Amino acid sequence: MDVISTDHLPPGERFDFWRDVNAKVLVPYDLRCDPQLERGFRGRVDVNGFGVVQAILITSMPHSVHRTPKLIRQADPEVFKLGCMVRGAGMIVQDRQRADFGVGELMLFDTSRPYVAELHPHVPVSQLLLLRFPRTLLPLPVRDVRKLGAVRLPAAGGVAALSSQFLLQLARRMGELSPADTTRLSTLTLDVLTVALADALETQAVVPQHSRRRALVAQIHAYVREHLGDADLTPESIAAAHHISVRYLHKLFEEEEHTVAGWVRQRRLEQCRRDLAEPGLTGHSIQAIAGRWGFRNPTHFSQAFRSAYGLSPLQFRRQAAAVHAD
Repeated sequence: MDVISTDHLPPGERFDFWRDVNAKVLVPYDLRCDPQLERGFRGRVDVNGFGVVQAILITSMPHSVHRTPKLIRQADPEVFKLGCMVRGAGMIVQDRQRADFGVGELMLFDTSRPYVAELHPHVPVSQLLLLRFPRTLLPLPVRDVRKLGAVRLPAAGGVAALSSQFLLQLARRMGELSPADTTRLSTLTLDVLTVALADALETQAVVPQHSRRRALVAQIHAYVREHLGDADLTPESIAAAHHISVRYLHKLFEEEEHTVAGWVRQRRLEQCRRDLAEPGLTGHSIQAIAGRWGFRNPTHFSQAFRSAYGLSPLQFRRQAAAVHAD
């Protein structure tokens, strides 16, 4: 993953540098910022390539971007960008439509047409995940997808909400992804985007069955990760949240060579293992950490942890503490 930041520059040079970064990483923009903020401007871009899909996590102070007809004539890569607000708020105006969006809400940008996008001026630092991909990759008519410019896809329900959970988790985990992870996520990310946009257009029938299935599995995984601390997370509750039968849920996991309960348990154990190794959490009891991640029965947790990692939770915590002490 590539990281580009303004932090190494003198304050007076940061916003000009930020303009250059946006032009190189995204597309050429006319960037504007409140003069009072411009001198002390700070921004950071984390870039991770998922094959043909580029994931860009932007963390910055308030500013606006203007994709003008002149800039489009100068350079038009013919790409769509799908934005997911991770922190803060923003707005977009395209084709005389305006939409405001908050955390978890999705927004489509068509870089071949003029638009203005802005991070909310009253939020000191916002964070936006942008997925950049060629228009030709979507198995949807471009003329239909363009209808979604400056249309907010809410995070409150439906396929967009499930896609939002997937993208928010992607943003949080970008720094942890291995090359193997990014290769696997390339297809999954595009499938999730395709299904979310097709659902918004009410053209689900044009999405290939295998894409719908992969997107659904990715959304289920994201949902489970988001609700790991819920002790009542069950196959029944997972199936209900995705409007599928429990039988079909089990079938999906069988195709992935997992059981539902086994996959949930492994994710919970991974989180417990991470917390037990964290020096900042030494004041939290093992039972409290296990309970945080959905383990109600301490004995069952201890047995499951030992089976997975070959040590009891206490032995593992002491071993991790000794490593940190060295």
